[in-house]
Formats: sequence, structure tokens, C-alpha cells
Amino acid sequence: MQETVLPGATAPFPTLLYVLIPGLPFLGFLLNGLLNKKLSGTVAGALGSLTVLGSFGISLFLFLSFQYQYTVNLFDWITVGSLQIPFSYQIDQLSLIMLLLITGVGFLIHLYSIGYMGHDANVGKFFSFLNLFVFSMLILVLGSNFVILFIGWEGVGLCSYLLIGFWNTHTSYNNAAKKAFIINRIGDLGFLLGIFLIYLTFDSVQYAEVFQKAHLGQFGSYGVGVCTAITLLLFVGAMGKSAQIPLFTWLPDAMAGPTPVSALIHAATMVTAGVYLVLRANVLFTLAPQTLEVVGIIGLATALLAATIGLAQNDIKKVLAYSTVSQLGYMFLALGVMGYTSSFFHVLTHAFFKALLFLGAGSVIHAMSNEQDMRRMGGLRKALPITFLTMLIGCLAISGIPPFAGFFSKDEILSHVYEHNKLMWAIGVFTSFLTAFYMFRLLFLTFFGEFRGTEHQRAHLHESPISMTLPLMVLAVLSAVGGFMGAPMFLGGKHYLASYLAPIFTYSRQIMPAAFEAELPHGTELMLIAVSVGVALAGIILAYVFYVARASRPAEDEAHRSALDNLVYHKYYIDELYNAIFVKPTMALSKGLYKFVEEGVINPITNGFGRATLAGGAFLRFVQTGSVETYLLLMVIGIVLILGLNFGRF
Repeated sequence: MQETVLPGATAPFPTLLYVLIPGLPFLGFLLNGLLNKKLSGTVAGALGSLTVLGSFGISLFLFLSFQYQYTVNLFDWITVGSLQIPFSYQIDQLSLIMLLLITGVGFLIHLYSIGYMGHDANVGKFFSFLNLFVFSMLILVLGSNFVILFIGWEGVGLCSYLLIGFWNTHTSYNNAAKKAFIINRIGDLGFLLGIFLIYLTFDSVQYAEVFQKAHLGQFGSYGVGVCTAITLLLFVGAMGKSAQIPLFTWLPDAMAGPTPVSALIHAATMVTAGVYLVLRANVLFTLAPQTLEVVGIIGLATALLAATIGLAQNDIKKVLAYSTVSQLGYMFLALGVMGYTSSFFHVLTHAFFKALLFLGAGSVIHAMSNEQDMRRMGGLRKALPITFLTMLIGCLAISGIPPFAGFFSKDEILSHVYEHNKLMWAIGVFTSFLTAFYMFRLLFLTFFGEFRGTEHQRAHLHESPISMTLPLMVLAVLSAVGGFMGAPMFLGGKHYLASYLAPIFTYSRQIMPAAFEAELPHGTELMLIAVSVGVALAGIILAYVFYVARASRPAEDEAHRSALDNLVYHKYYIDELYNAIFVKPTMALSKGLYKFVEEGVINPITNGFGRATLAGGAFLRFVQTGSVETYLLLMVIGIVLILGLNFGRF
């Protein structure tokens, strides 16, 4: 185990090196943004991709040369009384892995975008926004305090709005962008209040100071109970960014953006921010077991709810979107049972196979002339062999089939949950069955059976260019072998990720050692693996029976459905419920305030002042006649009045 050095140690490399990590993507944002109309699509794509690749190279160098935790102070930023917030970076095990994830997967998505967006009229603008997205996420994970994290947090929220609504000639896309932005603002308010409470409690927002004081029990006049309030507020922020109940409805609608945007949001950046926040503040959550229970329950409920909705979706990207919501639920479920490393393990493996699946879906959409409805696909595996094989690997990985990456991380999460609560474990296992079913439903409807598209689409079916298939192949390899960084102990392997991340959870381990030292007997572990793999295989077999052997096809939109099927197909009417409870009353209140307050009170007052001023001016202008004789007469009258009024004083 590496020795933990309190952040504050001297940085071993020049400051410029650390500035370049987010600085290169920001440079790409500036160049592509300013030269949008002058650069060709290929040049803009190459510029955007190479800047992210440069950040990946620096991040890899720091990762390989890492020896101890340290901070990099760039400059003093905010100093007001006792409040001192430097603009500084924290380099430790968690931030380094996140840097590799963001820049590595981000580069592959940028490279893929060169081919996918090659015919778009605003390629430079697109890559400019992508670079800004990566820059914001890098700031988020590099910050050494909650305020800098919040800057990156808001930055990715802005970029999600810009990219989801990138094709802004479509009203529905603009509405989806606004929905994402507004729902995230709700979560961000909770996060911001949490930061205020952190400062009031610990007189600092620096990670090192806050976590050390929390570990030592230095809560000022509040007591340890304040951690529950702080962590609940932080979790509200995490629910918004990472799409947990009740703030999850924006993420499926985020599919309005180009497919590379979906991959970037779902795999390597925005939706992982909430999980990162909880992991970063793990000592505060460990001191708040009530909050952890809330996190676990909401995570499990989100995983199950999203999985059931995914069963009935026919848009290939919507299926993957609800899959992301469900997998994020698994991550928060793991956090709730203090499986911190397991949650982060699933963040990594999910980034590999979810980026692969989204980019694979983009390849299918590209071949199908922008068709996204799986009911109009079928039989594509011969025309798109690379896309089919890579997506097959992604489906196996997310379903938890060994030896693919998702098997190791999902099995580890379920093992932690089994120790914590058997009922929660059973629900988690059932959810994994649903995951396997709807993912192979997607695969079978897309690549098997007869082609159901138009003759025009059939004539234009083709495999994607190398700029798109190369990232698919790289991600397929990572999805296949990435899980071995956390191989189960019974295989004789070493959990490299747990060993590497151990210093991040030092304080939590000292507070709750039992949660970190407990191990299941090998027999129980093998039983749990057998159950999870068995239900996943059952889901795959059932999907095969329905959509290959019986050649069943999803009903059309206008078809009659049973009550339960209709409920799931319409996503439990949650959006309609939110509209009825929140949107419509707010709009009605706004219209009422406009009519009775704005037009009935405010406008008459402000307009009255305006009319009085105009009337006064109209009256006074008669004084200005332009006649010198009149001015002299008025002057004499004025002098006489003055003398008359002051006569008694002489």
C-alpha cells in the first residue's frame, strides 16, 4: 500500500505541465471556435482530437511517475477575511485515474466524431464544444477544493446544454437541452448549499482540511450530525448530474444531441461527476450512515425503474440511455453499502462498454441514414460486421457475462450488497436479468432477422469508415479485458484497483474498518457469481427466444397494449406527472403574476412615472418661447418677487 501524504506536498514537475492538461482542450475550444468558418471539417476534427490526446499523454506520464499525493497551487484566487480559496489542483490516485478516463475515452470519441460529423455544416463548432466539455470535466476532477469542483460542475452543465441542443433548428432538441439544463440547476442548488454548510462547519472548502477535520471530529458547534445535512445536500447535486430518482428524466431526452455527445455524456464525463463527488467526499458520507442508506435505496430504485423502462423502448439510443440510468443506480447502490472501490470499478468498466455501445449505435444510425427505430432495422450483421462484433462484446460486458469487464465490477457490487441486505441483493440480481434481456433485445432486433428498412436504406448499407471503427475496436478490447484490474481473489488475482485507491479511503477505513475488511467465504462468493451469471444467461436466452426464434417484433406506437405494457411503454408517465405537478402550475402562476401583478400593478406604476415625466416636460417646454423680450420680462418678474419676499429683512 502506498503511503498517504497529505495534499500540500511539493509538486515534482513544473506548473506548466499541470496547466496543459485542461489547457490543451481549452486551446482547441478557442481555435475551433474562433476559426470555425475557416477550418475544414477534417482539420477541425484533427485539432480537437490532438489537443485531447496531448492531455492524455501528460496524464499518462503523471500516472506512471506518481509516488505521493500533492497539490499544485496556480494562484491565490479568493481571499475574504478567513475565507481563502486558492486555484489549485490535487493530484492523487482518484484524480489521476479520472484524468486517464476522461482524456482516453474522450480522445476516442473525438476521433470517432471526425467520421460521424464529417458532413455536418458546423464541424468546427461541434469540436469546439466537445473540447470545452473535456476542459470542464478536467477542471472538475483536478480541483483541490469544492469551489473549483463546482466550477467544472457548472461547466459540464453548460456544455451539455450546448451539445444536446447542437442541432438547434429542431424545437424538440432545444427543449431537451433546456430540460437537461433546468433539472441540473435543481441539483446544483443542493450542491451549492452543501458547499456553504461545509464552509460554515469546517471554516474551509479545501479537501485536505475539510476531510482531516471531519476525521478528527472538529465540527465546530454543530456536532457530527451536520455531516448528514452536508452529505444529503451533496447527494442532491449528485442526483442531478448522475440522473437518479427523481432527477433522472433529463438523461434519456439528452439523446437529442449527436451520438458522440451521448457517448461523451454517458461514458466518460458528465454522469460520472455525481459518483466522483461522493467518492471524493467519502469520509463525510462514512460519518453519515443515514445518508448512505438513502443513497443505496435511491440507487437501487433507480436501477430497477430504468431497467423496466428500457424493456419497452424502440429507439436504439433511448435503450442505451435508460441502461445508463440503471447502471448509475448500481454505482450509487454500491456507494450506499460503502463499496466505494466497487462503485468506481463500475464507473471505469461502464465507461468502456457504454462508450462502445453508443458509438456502435452511432455506426448503425450512420449506416441506416439516421434511422434510430429498431423496428426499422434487422439483419445488419452482414453489412456491418465490425459494428456487430464490437457491439456484441459491449452487450456481453454490460450483461455481466465472464470474462468481460462488466462481469467483474457488477459481481463485486452485488457481493457488497449481499453482505448488507439480502432483499436489496435479490432486487439487484433481478435488475441484472432485465439488463441482459433488454440489451440482447437491442442486439437481436438490430442485427438479426430480416431487414425491415426501406429499399433506399438497404442500398446504402455500409460499414463505417476507419475513423469510426477504430475507436470501436479499441473500446471492445477494453470492454473485454478491463475487468481484470479487479479480478476476484478466488481466481488468485490481485485487485489492482483496490490496492491503488486504498489511500483515498484511509479516513473512512479508520472510521469503519469492518466495512473494508469483511470478506465473503469463497463458497458464498462462487454461489453469488453462479446466480448472477445464471440470471444474465437466462435474460439472453429469453431475448433470443422472443426476437430470433419466434421473430417477435415490438408493436407500433398506435397499437393496443395491455395496461402494464402501456404503463412501461410510456415510462410510467413520469414526465406527464412532473408536467402536471410542477410545470403546468408554474406556468399558470407565471401567467397569473404577469396579468395581475406585472400588467395590473407594476406596469401602471412604471408607466405612470413615465407619463408624468412626459407631461411635466410638455408643460415646461412652453417656458422656452425663443423670445428675448419674454425672457427679460420673466427675469424682471423674478427679481421683483425675490425683493418682495425679502423686503421685511432689510
